Amino acid sequence: MTFADDEIEDLEVALLLEGVYRRYGFDFRGYAPATLKRRVMHCARTSNLSSVSALQERVLRDRDAFQDFVSCVAVGVTEMFRDPGFYATLRDAVVPLLRTNPFVRVWHAGCSSGEEVYSTAILLHEAGLLNRTRLYATDLNPKALARARDGIYPRDRMEGYARNYHEAGGERDFASYFTRSYDHAIVRGDLKRQITWGQHNLVTDGSFNDFHLILCRNVLIYFDKPLQARVHELLFESLAPSGVLGLGRHETLTFSPVQSRFVELDAREKLYRRVA
Repeated sequence: MTFADDEIEDLEVALLLEGVYRRYGFDFRGYAPATLKRRVMHCARTSNLSSVSALQERVLRDRDAFQDFVSCVAVGVTEMFRDPGFYATLRDAVVPLLRTNPFVRVWHAGCSSGEEVYSTAILLHEAGLLNRTRLYATDLNPKALARARDGIYPRDRMEGYARNYHEAGGERDFASYFTRSYDHAIVRGDLKRQITWGQHNLVTDGSFNDFHLILCRNVLIYFDKPLQARVHELLFESLAPSGVLGLGRHETLTFSPVQSRFVELDAREKLYRRVA
């Protein structure tokens, strides 16, 4: 019996993921197969390795190589006020609900390098809610979390971020939320103070609080259907009664095991409110 190159690569990827799970407890086995394979192959090439099997040997024996692997596989695409319409709806439809709580807890699940966390902090600051809010921002990638915690971004991205901010309903001087340092912009300290950063794996870790707002945007699209269902349950369990969940444009609760426990606040922006 002979195997085609693609079949051998698929087998190598499966063995690598199984090894990573057994060695480190990070479970990538439920990620969308095609996307994950592309990322694994890219990781092998950028590591100057001839095969996924060679990557497996390095990753399982070297924790630093494992961290590099996580960064490669869990690459995040993000920007400040990404999808401005979402933040406009958050400002108009969700902030009034948050005001009814004496203290607000927000969870950014899969926060990547932090741009969207700081976007939410700015929005809550302008709504007068930031001082009575705690934002929990989590990701499985420690390198992304380190960049997020620093809050330092290239200045050449600020023009695009400012455009998103104004399209989302922001009316202030966006640049005032940063200090300049050479070719970078640094998020103001008062915006950072209400944020707690931490490593959390949606695949293997459980709920750790009751939140009034959970933003888990453009994360579930990388998971297969069974894993999506498991994470939907986790997000439901993590919401306080009447709490709000925000997903990405191409994500939905339709046909999920928790669909009946939510009402739709906004169909286009994928905002849902827990009712059960």
